Amino acid sequence: MDILAMLTPLQTLAYIAAALLFILALAGLSKQKTAAQGNTFGIIGMAVALVVTVAIAIATDSTGAGITAALMLVAILIGGAFGVFKAVRVQMTGMPELVAMLHSFVGAAAVLVGVNSFITDPGSGTYENAFHMGEVGLAVFIGAVTLTGSIVAYLKLSAKISGKPLTLPGRNIINLVMLVIIIACIAWFVNTVGVEAGTLPLAVITVVSLVLGAHLVLAIGGGDMPVVVSMLNSYSGWAAAMAGFTLGNDLLIITGALVGSSGAFLSWIMCQGMNRSFISVILGGFGEGASPKGGSGEARDYGEHTEITPEEVAALLKEAKRVVVTPGYGMAVAQAQFPVAELTRKLIAMGVNVQFGIHPVAGRMPGHMNVLLAEAKVPYDNVFEMDEINDEFGDVDVVLVIGANDTVNPSAETEPDSPIAGMPVLRVWEAGRVIVSKRGMGNAGYAGVQNPLFFNENTDMLLGNAKDTVEAINAAL
Repeated sequence: MDILAMLTPLQTLAYIAAALLFILALAGLSKQKTAAQGNTFGIIGMAVALVVTVAIAIATDSTGAGITAALMLVAILIGGAFGVFKAVRVQMTGMPELVAMLHSFVGAAAVLVGVNSFITDPGSGTYENAFHMGEVGLAVFIGAVTLTGSIVAYLKLSAKISGKPLTLPGRNIINLVMLVIIIACIAWFVNTVGVEAGTLPLAVITVVSLVLGAHLVLAIGGGDMPVVVSMLNSYSGWAAAMAGFTLGNDLLIITGALVGSSGAFLSWIMCQGMNRSFISVILGGFGEGASPKGGSGEARDYGEHTEITPEEVAALLKEAKRVVVTPGYGMAVAQAQFPVAELTRKLIAMGVNVQFGIHPVAGRMPGHMNVLLAEAKVPYDNVFEMDEINDEFGDVDVVLVIGANDTVNPSAETEPDSPIAGMPVLRVWEAGRVIVSKRGMGNAGYAGVQNPLFFNENTDMLLGNAKDTVEAINAAL
């Protein structure tokens, strides 16, 4: 007790410092210029929390500090080795599925913490214990939904399963029934006494929650994965917060609440960018497309497209006064961000005003394009969000669309029966000339609909690998 009395003030101070560092991290990550600093704050905060938590666990363990230290060291080494291995090997194009995988770990941890807490402190019939059992039930519920939902998201993002939505008949009713079962079992679980009595309701909660998490994300199409990744981020935060309640760990509660609330707010922003219903995202009910009329988005004949060479593009860019680049996931796949950054530097040196227009859901997770451009050292001051630049395309001489499709599709505004009808898009077609860098004409994008932009009179197609074609433009310049 003496050791605990001595360490408790230290733990409190360390947790307050870590919580403040996490808040500063979120504040820093809200802007590109301060993102690196925000990351540093987050790393320091996590290091402080980890060191203090491990130190106190070892110092206060009555069963043997040596065994506790050894077990924790093994866990840290395994986790650290996996983290370093993935960090070194993962490409930027693989970052979304890596994030989804890491979310599944948080969910699994919440489930395991909940089950372990139930085994060590089962129901006793008292009011205080009933509250604890409710915490365990919620932790297992949220953690299990996060676990399987994240696994399905990972499988879809890595193309290991089809990205098409699984639209079972009455799927919303199915989700509602599973939710009712979970709530009823939590109420049952809270009123049980002993491990034997509580095992069955906890098992039902776990299994049904695992099925619910998988079904929620299976019902969502691959084109909506950016919002799914953001929402799973929020789920993982709430799962961590519930684990914090179960463990009585204030810092875990604060950290989980920060991640959960910020992830939910980011998801709301993403929903605005895709014209989606926030409630539908939470319920996994938006995999069938955005069109309120349920349009089929059938292929139409928009005429013939025209093609252009890299040398001709270079000549256009030389004469332009203002150029806007709108990147998409295709730029990430082709690893074209570095030649694009070089192109930017060349044009700026020639006196051309070069800007980047970033759609909220460009790429496969929030901020994907911003990270790619930052990696390639594109000046932060040249990067603008859709709302900042969308009304200015009429004053732009040349727009260079690199690997983007749905985010620049005018049918979102002009075709009420399109699956992406109502989705805010970059109005690049208002510019003087539009150059679309695309691997080929066959790929219709995530939403699976043709883009009439490609057939406009002021649009020319620059077909081929984006990295190769942009390098050819640089050579011509």
